[in-house]
Amino acid sequence: VQLVESGGGSVQAGGSLRLSCVSSGDTYSNYCMGWFRQAPGKEHEGVATLDYDGRTSYSDTVKGRFTISQDKPNNILYLQMSSLKPEDTAVYYCARRSPAHYCSGVEYKNMDYWGNGTLVTVSS
Repeated sequence: VQLVESGGGSVQAGGSLRLSCVSSGDTYSNYCMGWFRQAPGKEHEGVATLDYDGRTSYSDTVKGRFTISQDKPNNILYLQMSSLKPEDTAVYYCARRSPAHYCSGVEYKNMDYWGNGTLVTVSS
């Protein structure tokens, strides 16, 4: 399985960005996917997840500002980020669980496959 993120960049506070993640390497569709981030000097943090039954979960820090969605036919996961804040600055990673495993909220420790990340920088 390969996950490739894109869409990161620099934006001013209050701005918006949309991240994309293309998944390839297998034909399964029943898996949990999500977005996670790591700010400099901090632990990984769950941002948003999308289960294969359509359920979504968001961290409290992004709820109401970020939206996770999916283009299933093309195996693309999106993260629409709005009202960005300087504290959203981080490397954002796309990740997946093995098939037939539900997400556990925005928990990152049970994700099995990871992309290389895309940097988002929000300036004040």
